[in-house]
Amino acid sequence: MWDSENESVAGRDRHNGVVASSKHGVKTDGFEQRGQSWYVATDIPSDFLVQVGDSSFHLHKYPLLSRSGKMHRLIYESREADLERVVLDDLPGGAEAFELAAKFCYGIAVDLTATNISGLRCAAEYLEMTEDLEEGNLIFKTEAFLSYVVLSSWRDSILVLKSCEKLSPWAENLQIVRRCSESIAWKACANPKGIRWAYTGKPPKVSSPKWNDMKDSSPSRSNHQAPPDWWFEDVSLLRIDHFVRVITAIKVKGMRFELIGAAIMHYAAKWIPGLIKEGAGAGDELGSNNSNSNSSRSSWKGGLHMIVAGTKDEIPTVQAKDQRMIIESLISILPPQKDNVSCSFLLRLLRMANMLKVAPALVTELEKRVGMQFEQATLPDLLIPSYSRSETLYDVDLVQRLLEHFLVQEQTESSSPRRQSLSDTHVYETTQRGTNNSNANKMRVARLVDSYLTEVSRDRNLSLTKFQVLAEALPESARTCDDGLYRAIDSYLKAHPTLSEHERKRLCRVMDCQKLSIDACMHAAQNERLPLRVVVQVLFSEQVKISNALANGTTLKEAGEPAHYQPLVTNRKTLLEGTPQSFQEGWAAAKKDINTLKFELDSVKAKYLELQNDMENLQRQFEKMAKPKQGSAWSSGWKKLSKLTKMTTLESTNDIGGPHNHVPNPEQNRKTPRRWRNSIS
Repeated sequence: MWDSENESVAGRDRHNGVVASSKHGVKTDGFEQRGQSWYVATDIPSDFLVQVGDSSFHLHKYPLLSRSGKMHRLIYESREADLERVVLDDLPGGAEAFELAAKFCYGIAVDLTATNISGLRCAAEYLEMTEDLEEGNLIFKTEAFLSYVVLSSWRDSILVLKSCEKLSPWAENLQIVRRCSESIAWKACANPKGIRWAYTGKPPKVSSPKWNDMKDSSPSRSNHQAPPDWWFEDVSLLRIDHFVRVITAIKVKGMRFELIGAAIMHYAAKWIPGLIKEGAGAGDELGSNNSNSNSSRSSWKGGLHMIVAGTKDEIPTVQAKDQRMIIESLISILPPQKDNVSCSFLLRLLRMANMLKVAPALVTELEKRVGMQFEQATLPDLLIPSYSRSETLYDVDLVQRLLEHFLVQEQTESSSPRRQSLSDTHVYETTQRGTNNSNANKMRVARLVDSYLTEVSRDRNLSLTKFQVLAEALPESARTCDDGLYRAIDSYLKAHPTLSEHERKRLCRVMDCQKLSIDACMHAAQNERLPLRVVVQVLFSEQVKISNALANGTTLKEAGEPAHYQPLVTNRKTLLEGTPQSFQEGWAAAKKDINTLKFELDSVKAKYLELQNDMENLQRQFEKMAKPKQGSAWSSGWKKLSKLTKMTTLESTNDIGGPHNHVPNPEQNRKTPRRWRNSIS
């Protein structure tokens, strides 16, 4: 297993592997630095100068020739008879790596650590320090340290991968990046029970988890099991290309996609300033998508720093071109499954992608991802500014595309074939549940679109066509109430007072007056911005609603008799065709007629309340007349009913069953419904 503190390889300390050449030709006590120049501390004068960047190394030919194939070739294959100077500006690792390689050639002990091993390994490959020249040469020893020390340690793998950022393409060609990425992925996918966890804020001796064989685990440590997202913070320190390599390797090893999505969100929050809103951590973006959101937030806010002190604060400022590359890379590695990242995160990523001019293909892919979970969006996230040459303040076309992707996704899910192995009952229940979810999602999206239209309608540059197309994009069944749509229309009329009568009528066609609530109808009846025909239509639909309510209320109190009055509820076309032309001749005559209709409407409402109160009184009297002794109360109650319904006293006595219990003849029963209809006509 991995014990990051006690492991040793070939008798060397884990962090400070000391290597040296078995033989050397020049005795020396070490190197001395004077400014930008290095000198060998020996009595033999140097005969060879190596220039690496701004540093100069005054060395001897023989130690370099005996262990470096490149130096051997440069010296003996040179056209100059006595070559005394070479320039190695393209040496990977720079002057620091060459200094260690030169010390190794002189037989000086070199400390191998996670911070210098990648540069030294690449420099050894560049200098061709192979086994053909000397057994146990630098390539062999650096490879052994990488394989047996670095790759067995989580901390060292992160550090080496971080140091490979300045060693491209050497680190890639030598498979250092691939091996470290797979090592990190393997450890991240391991069972968290194998980690001894130490939270930040406590004074542990080491800040990284210890991988062990559980032999020395104590009960106190077993109570602090590592959360599944313990690796987020360390992996987020990597450069984007190395982060992509790690995430790709983690996907291959089968980690849960919701954890992968959470890691991507955490990385984006660290490297893209302003992506996550202030006051909310990356854990807040998870919402209900991550079952371990509580533990995730604690680890993100507290942080687990397995890297040496100061590394986290050394993240450079990300420029616009680097942010574009980060966003493009993150889009490419997003898990294809739904709900692995929040819709809010996707919309903010989409906002940044449009602002930074990300590749159109990736933007389209991201829009499809937003459409898959568009019902989770919120209004602030949809208010994306228009970064193109559009005259509108907000990108309405983008929201239109997102809505289209949502509708396509809903249609695809509803028409997807069910598995044949399921029983008919289970298939029916599954279908019903899916239909209900689809309808609920469409209703949520309809409310969201109405709120969005209300917000963007204040923009005077928003054309009527764009408003109408977005309002009519959803099917009619998605809206059970058009109050939100009416609010958006009224807001648009306020911001565009110069609309013609034809344009106002065209705008109001997207609204169904029969789906307005009573409050919205009352507001619309007094709204002078609406076309006159729409006002009349609203008043008529409200009167029809009250008639329906009266008819339904009477039917419920009719002791089980069927309702004989069914008012005709006309559609929008019939209402428009039946609107008198006289109402359109002028506002003066129209307002008078509207006031008359409102007076009649108030009268109907008062009559309805009076009838309802009388019926409640009769019901209370009926409860008191449960005993035969209270026959007089029955008579008084039904006399009141006869006064309301204009029925004769004889018919009331026959219905109740008076003192003589006369049975009504069939002819009287046939006449009663006709007289009842006349009484309420």
